[in-house]
This record gives sequence, structure tokens and C-alpha cells, in this order.
Amino acid sequence: MNFSTLDYSIIIVYLIAVGIFGIYISGKQTSAKDYFLGSKTIPWWAVCFSVVATETSTLTFISIPGLAYISNMNFLQLAIGFLVGRIVVAFVFLPRYYAGNMDTAYEYLGNRFGTPMRKYASVTFIVLRIFADGVRLFTTAIPIKFITGLGYFECIVIVGVITLIYAYIGGIKAVIWTDVIQIFVYTIGAVASMVVIYNLLPGGWSDVVSYAAPLNKFQILDFKFADSFTGIFTGGYGLLGGIIGGAFLAMASHGTDQMIVQRLLTCKDKKSSQKAVIFSGIIVFIQFAIFLLVGLMLFALYQGVDFKSLVINGSNLTKSDEIFPMFIVQSLPMGLAGLVVAGLLSASMSTLSSTFNSLASTTILDLFKGRKFLKDEKDELKYSRLATIFWAIVIMSTGLLFQSETNPAVDFALKIQSLIYGGLLGVFLLGIINKKAGLKTAMISYSFAILTLILLFILPKFNVMPAINLTWFTFFGVVITFVVANITMLFIKNSDEVL
Repeated sequence: MNFSTLDYSIIIVYLIAVGIFGIYISGKQTSAKDYFLGSKTIPWWAVCFSVVATETSTLTFISIPGLAYISNMNFLQLAIGFLVGRIVVAFVFLPRYYAGNMDTAYEYLGNRFGTPMRKYASVTFIVLRIFADGVRLFTTAIPIKFITGLGYFECIVIVGVITLIYAYIGGIKAVIWTDVIQIFVYTIGAVASMVVIYNLLPGGWSDVVSYAAPLNKFQILDFKFADSFTGIFTGGYGLLGGIIGGAFLAMASHGTDQMIVQRLLTCKDKKSSQKAVIFSGIIVFIQFAIFLLVGLMLFALYQGVDFKSLVINGSNLTKSDEIFPMFIVQSLPMGLAGLVVAGLLSASMSTLSSTFNSLASTTILDLFKGRKFLKDEKDELKYSRLATIFWAIVIMSTGLLFQSETNPAVDFALKIQSLIYGGLLGVFLLGIINKKAGLKTAMISYSFAILTLILLFILPKFNVMPAINLTWFTFFGVVITFVVANITMLFIKNSDEVL
């Protein structure tokens, strides 16, 4: 292993410096609004970078190169859909949030359908984030395990505790401004890795072409139509699934997921928020392309061998997510390896701190707002910080559940998110499009969509049916929500009646 004392020192100093910077720039919070929304004074470009860092840090850095190693560049079709979905969010969702001066995504559902729907959506969001970010935290622990030789438990605790410190103290401002730093650090690290791989290849780029081209690994758009109707939904990242499914997934993640919406609501006005979300889609496309190319270059460097034949610390790799971390600790020169890993870990911790903060905001603002123990702003701030600690412990515990998962983490995490995203986006659109739909209709259709998607996720594991590609989960959830809502309204005469 080429990891040196200098690399370890860089990681330690860098993480401490970033944590101190996040706490310093966040200033002093005097209310929950300061803690969760930064008093709505964050510039749009900082929010844009923060959105990108939050959604792509760990999984992009580790999982997407591994995904390209075992497949091709079809994942970019999803990025095209992501941009389309963000445009819809900018002009359909954000105007409603800013018109109502809302503090959370689920406040809209409360205003439209009633408080029970707001609380129901908040609880399901919490469940979603617990499991989806458990995957992210476990993925973050992979390079630490390689570097230190510690077990996954110790690695997860180290990352989680350091993250909690500045998330607890600095709130959303600390989260966003550290993200701004990290997006540049880990992108530079990825580009530097590409340069190192290029120099290690005897023939340079021609070696990448010779190994990748015969296997169609440079393919971005897959115009091939499936052999059967069901094949459209069960194959790889096809054009329809990537663009249509990706658009619906982005509409859900950036229009209804509190972790992203919370960031967009820290902008001073609607126009700034719209710029932040649209430009983030362009940056994400570029980042996906960079990390996919890293995977193809690694494929050439290791001469196209099955990743399970690669060895780290005397043991064979068990998942494609381990390929890039292995290269970092084995092949990057002294100093650069430490900087790349520091950027990876810091960016990952920014993502986790976002999770801690958004879960706390949903808990306090959506579930407990108005309760007697929240008498004033001082109490709200105190319990907001306590909620941050609580959810940090839960996420760290959940991260340990995914040690045996062998699928690429980015695929697995997006599937978990989509289980609830479909129904969540469906009920948001139902409220916007169908003015007659009321609380009963919303809750029944939302529940039915979630249960159906959970079955579609679980049944393939028992070989009962083929696995549905993750790109279609959110789309199916929206369709199911609308179908069930219209059927429900035939039997509920007064659909606006509160349960």
C-alpha cells in the first residue's frame, strides 16, 4: 500500500480545517429558522454547488466508476433526465413553495390536503432517508477500511461522529459552505486520478479505447428497443428509462425531498432558487461523465479483468464499489492520495450532515411544531440540535445493515429512495393537477403506491418476478397514485372530508 504518513496527515488536518471553517462561517444561530434555513440569505451559486455535492458526493465518487467498470456509460441517460426533471421543479414546484413562504416541502401538502397528510409524508421521508443514507454512510466507510484496516463498524462511527460535530453546531450554513469547498476538492481529485491513470497506461488513451470500445463501453444513448414489453422496464439503463424515469426521479428528489428542498429554500427568492436547481443539473451531468470515464480508464488499467479477481490487502474485491478506492490507496502518488481521500470523506460528511439537518428539520417543523415543549425560538433551537444528534445515531446504526449488499451502491440507494419518491411525487402532482382530490384520496393513493413499489422491490429477491430497473420506480409510483386516486374518488363522495 502506498498510503504514507503524509497522506494520513493531510486527511487529519484537512478534516479538522473543514470542520472549523464550517462552524466559523455559520455564525451564531438564534432560532430554528437560522439553524434550518440560514435565514434565507445563502447565494444561489453556493446552494447550487451544495445541491450537487449532496446528491453526488460519496456515491458518485465511489460507485459510478465501479458501475462503468462493469457496464458502460449508459448511466448518462439518467443525467439527461435529471436535468429535465429539475426544469420542471424550477417552474412548477418552487413557485408554490415561495408563494406560500414555506419552510419545508411537506408544508405544501399540509396546506393542500390537511395536517395529517403533511405528517404522513414527513414520517415516510424520515424512513426513506434512514435507509438511503445508511447506504451512503456505508459506502463512505469503504475507503477508510482500506486505508486503516479497521472494520466497517469503526469506520462508520468515525465518519458519523466527525460529521455530527459541525452539523450540530453550525446548522445548514455550515453544511452548505463546506459543500462549496468539497465539490471542487473531490472534482479536482477525480481529474488528478484520471491523469495518473493515463500516465500508468503504456499506450495512454489508445489503451482505454482498445479495451473499452470492443465492449461498447463508450455507449451513452441506448436506442435499442427491448425484445418484449416487459423488457423495457427490466433491462439496463435504456433511453426511455433514463430520460423519462430520470426526469421523474429528479422531480421527486428535488421537488419533494426535504434534504434538497431545504437547500433550495435557503435562497432569498424564487428566481435565485430556480437558477440553483437548473444549473445543478448541468454540473451533475459533467460530474457523472468524469466519474464514468474514471471507471473506463480503470478498466483499461486492470486490462478488463473481472473485478472479483482484483486484490486489496490480500483479499479479493467483493463489490464493484471497491475498485476506485483500491486504486486510490494502491496507485496514487504520496500526498495526492491523501488529498483525494480527504476530499471524498469531507464531501461525504457534508452529504451526511445534510441528512442529519433535514431529518431534524422535518421532525421539529413538520411533526412537533406547535407542541407545548416548543414554547419559543430558544426551545425550538435546543430541540432541533437534540433531533440532529438522535438522527445521527440512527443513520450510523442503519449503515451497518448494508455490509452484505453486493449491488453497486448508487443503484441500491436510488432504488430505496424511489420506493417512496413515486408516491410522494404522485401526491404532490395530484394536489397540483386535481383540485377535487382531498385528504382521504391523497392518503389512500399514497399508501397504495408505496406498498406496490415495496413489493416490486422485494419480490425479485425471491425470484417471483424480474427486477424492475430503478429508473422506472418513481414513474410507476406516480401512475399508481393517480390511478388509485381516481378510483377512490368514485367511492368517496366528499373527497375533501378530513379523516
